[in-house]
Amino acid sequence: MHAFAYARPATLAEALTLLEKHGPDARLLAGGTDLIVGLRQGAIRPAILIDLKRVAELRHVIDEVDGRIAISATAVMAEIENDDRVGRHFPALVEAAHVVGSVQIRNRATLAGNICNGSPAADTAPPLLVYGAVVVVAGLKGTRRVPIDDFIVGSHQVALERGELVTAIELPLPDRRLGAAYLRLTRRHGTDLASITLCCAVDEAGTTRLAYGSVGPRALLFIDESGVLADPGAPAEAKEAILERVFAEARPSPRSIRASPEYRRAMLRVLGARALRSAIERLAGG
Repeated sequence: MHAFAYARPATLAEALTLLEKHGPDARLLAGGTDLIVGLRQGAIRPAILIDLKRVAELRHVIDEVDGRIAISATAVMAEIENDDRVGRHFPALVEAAHVVGSVQIRNRATLAGNICNGSPAADTAPPLLVYGAVVVVAGLKGTRRVPIDDFIVGSHQVALERGELVTAIELPLPDRRLGAAYLRLTRRHGTDLASITLCCAVDEAGTTRLAYGSVGPRALLFIDESGVLADPGAPAEAKEAILERVFAEARPSPRSIRASPEYRRAMLRVLGARALRSAIERLAGG
């Protein structure tokens, strides 16, 4: 493993000062489930590692504040799985968190890290897009809030500038009833990167939000306000035509060992139809 300096700041200001000073030569440690692998393989070679686990402002916490759920940057997947408020308002996010790695990984991996890593296969990206999440970004110049659809830029690229880090991810509480479902496709059961990640939500006004990932450089969000997808009585042909347009943006890599582009495109339609049915059923079931 490459030698590096190690810092354990106690405040956010200290962490930001270190990050601003070292720039791209610094790496942040929160859960470290991807970082440690990269360090061991030599793919990541930082000059300094900044451990965020003792930063007072980033303590493990999930709060309900001003009509939104705020998930701290150090909150781990297991905490998201077991939080009653997240489960009540954002069940598809809980479903996604539940399939991230193994139990051991979920006790270490953070939601913020899953997004900041910028992996096209990040399980939590589709539900965060569907639920309209906002990423809270802090730097020495202040704090800004970035919609998740703007924060995710491309493969392993996110909208963080030099000296910035994510302090929280906020989820606005739904202002109407909705049903949502998360599905993924893997080569095998257990801890495996997904060949497809997909989330669908339908609300009582007839709007359908569908996001999918692992079939291109980033997860994509589509919103259908025609009411056709959300209508349980709409002809299957009409729904299929809309889904075809939605999935036309998929760009699966031909070099991936997990699944061929043809298989992924075919299974997108299958998972999309399944998730849509589940979302409609969950909306009807309250």
